[in-house]
Amino acid sequence: MMKLQKLLQRTGFILAIGCLFTISCNYTLKIKDGSTAYERKQFAVAIPMLAREQAKANTRKERGQLAYMLADAYRRTGNEAKAYEWFQVAYNNNYGLDALKQQAFSLKKLERYKEAREAFTQLGLEIGSRYEYRREITSCNIAEGWLNEMPDNGWTIEKAPFNSTDNDFAPVFYPDGRIVFTSDRSLSLGKENYTWTGHKFMDILIVEPNGASPQIFDNEINTKGNEGVPCFNSDATEMFFSRAVSAVKGEDALNKIYLVSRGNVPGPWSTPVPIPFQKDKVNYLHPCLSSDGSTLYFASDDSDGWGGFDLYSMKRSPNSETGWEEPQILGRNINTPGNELFPSFDADTLYFASNGIAGMGGLDIFRTFKSVRNAWAPPINLKAPINGGSDDFGFVVMPATNSGEAKAPGDLIKYGFFSSNRTVNGAFEGDNIYKFEQRVPPPKPPKVDTVESKPLEFKLILEGYVLEKILTDPTDPNSKVLGRKPLSGAAVQALFGVKKSNFKTGEDGMFRMELSENMDYDFVASLAGYLSNSAKFSTKGIARDPSNPVQTFEIEIVLDKIFRDREIVLENIYYDFDKWDIRADAAPTLNQLADVLKQNPDIKIELGSHTDCRGNNAYNQNLSQRRAQSAVNYLISRGIEPSRLSAIGYGESQPAAICACSRCTESEHQTNRRTTFKVLE
Repeated sequence: MMKLQKLLQRTGFILAIGCLFTISCNYTLKIKDGSTAYERKQFAVAIPMLAREQAKANTRKERGQLAYMLADAYRRTGNEAKAYEWFQVAYNNNYGLDALKQQAFSLKKLERYKEAREAFTQLGLEIGSRYEYRREITSCNIAEGWLNEMPDNGWTIEKAPFNSTDNDFAPVFYPDGRIVFTSDRSLSLGKENYTWTGHKFMDILIVEPNGASPQIFDNEINTKGNEGVPCFNSDATEMFFSRAVSAVKGEDALNKIYLVSRGNVPGPWSTPVPIPFQKDKVNYLHPCLSSDGSTLYFASDDSDGWGGFDLYSMKRSPNSETGWEEPQILGRNINTPGNELFPSFDADTLYFASNGIAGMGGLDIFRTFKSVRNAWAPPINLKAPINGGSDDFGFVVMPATNSGEAKAPGDLIKYGFFSSNRTVNGAFEGDNIYKFEQRVPPPKPPKVDTVESKPLEFKLILEGYVLEKILTDPTDPNSKVLGRKPLSGAAVQALFGVKKSNFKTGEDGMFRMELSENMDYDFVASLAGYLSNSAKFSTKGIARDPSNPVQTFEIEIVLDKIFRDREIVLENIYYDFDKWDIRADAAPTLNQLADVLKQNPDIKIELGSHTDCRGNNAYNQNLSQRRAQSAVNYLISRGIEPSRLSAIGYGESQPAAICACSRCTESEHQTNRRTTFKVLE
């Protein structure tokens, strides 16, 4: 799966520049080695440095570590062929399963499906769980079949004439027929290069569909930072676009959606203003208007979603103070625990990119439409040649003028553009824009149906899996997670409406139930020796599909083994310098812990806080005690009984990373600044 950092880089926006959550950041500090450049996410800077350092490394361990960083830097800049080569070098130098895993995903993205399938199978055997990579193996089989169908499916593609040697992506039709797209070519504003990619920052450009010389769209909208992925209303008097902004200098630059408007076309745009309801510490990007202009669709990684990036809609409301209703997340058959991005419309058909639905690798493009009861039909993969092993996204359609008359084989149905970072003749070229045509395919041989037709019986089936983590060290809750495996004998209770159902998982860790339409479901799974956990599912917004009357969905519930009196590190709990109050970015982790405590009402925990070695002992002891108590107070505010919680500050007395204080790296200091919890009883 593509990581969050890669997704944001793919959209042309920054997840983070320089230092994360440190006291201060020196953006002008000269990078002297590849590891530092890599840690600072300056991947274009890191690649040549890491290559030189890897060639000179003295030990096999060092060669493996540097090769893995080099492979990952290539992956994060989109060069899967180079990434695959260096993941192989890392694995050959005993880097371990992470290198084999990333190599398998690179093989899939390179459309070497047979080798990828073998690699995923080997991975499952290595970690002791066939479950973990079963979807990847299945999707490799499906992708091979779609490639075989490609010559007769009526789709053709070619590179658009206005591509450059830099990254060009996310085309949209301007109302006058020109193409507006996002690019980091040298034409972009600003003098500096984006050290993640080595290219310029992203700007919005415009070009004739058959032209080769794009121009800057608007000098007042584009800045020296990152802007891109716009959309327009029907008469070009409104424009929505994404811009990467930092709330405070030195903090992460996150994506926000802005609106500009004008009274006359052509005419100057107004000052950009952010659309309402956007939260701090949350990304909002890829705006798209419905065909009638009444609803704005976009992607967001809000923690209230189903996971990763999800698609949301927001309706105009003339009676609202903001002019908009609050955003609503789209249904569970569109949004997944993966990432859904780049929505676009052709009349009532919604196109979007996802890596959470079975596909050919990376992001694939899907289409869906609203059916009865305003529900979305199950998404359909556009298959090859639109989709391939690489990232495919940003799909826009212009129907052919005679599309209603397209009946004979070869007649044009529609054409348009999309983005892809696929390799061309074996060479990596970054993001390019492709033009596609869809024509009526040749007729298929008629099927001989010998089975008597019966009335369609629509069903919604849920297959749930209860799993446990596979740890590198089964006795250490903080050791690396290698994957998940099924838990047999777990009790599962499903609550829906005023009803409930109970299940027990088999050896495959699965329970199965038929779902009702337009219903919310809550599931709680439990097993002796494990912390109970929950999951949600909703059939609201899921339409019936005549071509697939029995729709099957999956959920996963992961149970954590109880390690009594063992500290477990809480990820993403950070404090400002000399502060102990809970920051907004720590809330999701503590909210999750509060949910665990509610689902396990009999356990008591200790919240512990540790500092690094900087500062004197008394100061660090006092600061850590206040931080631990702040975490306890937050949990109390979430409804947890105070008698179940205790707070202990350890100061600098129990470092996780052992190093001489004056020689500790910033990464080691960060490892030692941690918040933990411990199950007491």
